[in-house]
Parts: sequence; C-alpha cells; structure tokens
Amino acid sequence: MSVKECHHHKGKKHKLFKRIFWCIVIFAFIVLLTVLIIWAILKPTKPTFILQDVTVFGFNATVPNLLTSSFQVTLSSRNPNDKIGIYYDRLSTYVSYRNQQVTYRTSIPPSYQGHKEEDVWSPFVYGNNVPVAPYNFLGLSQDQSDGNVLVIVKVDGKVRWKVGSFTSGHYNLYVRCPAFITFGPRSTGIALGNNAVKYQLVQRCTVGV
Repeated sequence: MSVKECHHHKGKKHKLFKRIFWCIVIFAFIVLLTVLIIWAILKPTKPTFILQDVTVFGFNATVPNLLTSSFQVTLSSRNPNDKIGIYYDRLSTYVSYRNQQVTYRTSIPPSYQGHKEEDVWSPFVYGNNVPVAPYNFLGLSQDQSDGNVLVIVKVDGKVRWKVGSFTSGHYNLYVRCPAFITFGPRSTGIALGNNAVKYQLVQRCTVGV
C-alpha cells in the first residue's frame, strides 16, 4: 500500500470519528435542552415544613457549660407539586441554640413523597452533657431563669426531584423551625407526666434547597 493510500484511509477514519463525536454532542445537547424545557414548564416548588409540636422530656443547664436535654419533635412536610415527586435522602434533625448545635443528630429514614402528598415524622432528639460555649451558656441560663428559651429545630439532608421517569441529582435541603420553650409559671405546655411537657406550636419552618 502506498503512503498516499495510507493518508487517505487515515483521513476517512478521522472524518468518521469526528462525525460520531459531533453526533454524541448534539444528542446530549438535545436531551439536556429537553430536560431544561420540561423543568422550566413544571417549575418545581420546594417542600413546605411545619413544626407541629415539641415534647420536652428533659432540659438541664445547671452544670456550667453543659446541657442535657431530650425532645420529641413532630414535623410535617408537604410536596406542593402536582407533577413532581420528591425523594428525601440522608435526613437528620437536631436542635440548636444561638447557632450552636446542642443535641446529637437523629436520622430520619429515607422516603419518597408523591404529588401533593404529606408526611409526618416524630423523631426523638437528645444530648447528654453537650458542651455549650460559655457566652451561649450564660444566655441559655438567663433565658431558662426568665422562663422562655428559643431553640431552633433543624433538618439537614439531600433531596432529589422525580419528573416522570427522570430523577435529578441531589440537592441540599435546609429546614429551620423556631420553637419557644417556656418554663415555670409562664409555661404554655401541657404536662404529660414523668416531667414531660408538650408544646403545641404549629410553627411554619423556613426551607432552603
């Protein structure tokens, strides 16, 4: 075979590979564009969360810079979309005070939420002798003495959107639910026995995705 013929065959292979490459690029672009158009038409809306109630089984801030607490929180989540499902993956909830985590994290089982569906979770959240920053502990002690402590029930995790047979990648989920816990004569809770007090809140949470 002559050198000229070799160059000719190489040129054909190069053109073939180039055509295949551009076919793949165009196909991927069409698929991506289709997904984006569907996404824009459906306009997915982030889920809504309500903190229904908080039951306090223990709240002890008598040891300096340490907090022992135990809660059961009832959270409801609703999918407002009528054509998009939501996968909740790797969710965990905990309680914070003045931007400091004061309980351990409790995992919430993964679940799928269909169109317009609502789920309710009631996890236990607690912490034993959890260190609290000195400047926060002073505020916490004062708030408890005053009979009114504001804590934030938080839920962090990952969500995926499902449109027909298409499922998106993971998006971060951040839920923040304020809860006023009252003590002593100012308490608005309902005594349940064994020092447990239940607070009916029905507090709307802020949701970030």
